[in-house]
Amino acid sequence: MSIEVGSKLQGKVTGITNFGAFVELSEGKTGLVHISEVADKYVKDINDHLSVGDEVKVKVINVQKDGKIGLSIKKAQDKPRRQKNSRERVESFEAKLSRFLKDSEDRLASLKKHTESRRGGRGAKRG
Repeated sequence: MSIEVGSKLQGKVTGITNFGAFVELSEGKTGLVHISEVADKYVKDINDHLSVGDEVKVKVINVQKDGKIGLSIKKAQDKPRRQKNSRERVESFEAKLSRFLKDSEDRLASLKKHTESRRGGRGAKRG
């Protein structure tokens, strides 16, 4: 079985560094899972997620000409797509942005009103 970009494989963690984990694949080949590819959330210490000897499912994300294999654990996870939630998130962002702009305009108008009244007539209209 050849190792191709996009394929999902089982592997065994053979080594851990502060920048990632080495995973032994079939045919005795070894690839690197960078710390950013371990989990969907921020990983401060890889030892909190992996240990030497762990069996992991990985996805091949690149194979370089010199034989180095880039792997991802988070991309190997099968997750159902949630189109509805992403659409809701966009709408809620737009609603938040609209509310922020309205609040900002109200505060700016209030600030201008109070600033002009404190000037003692220098900036006020004469009538």
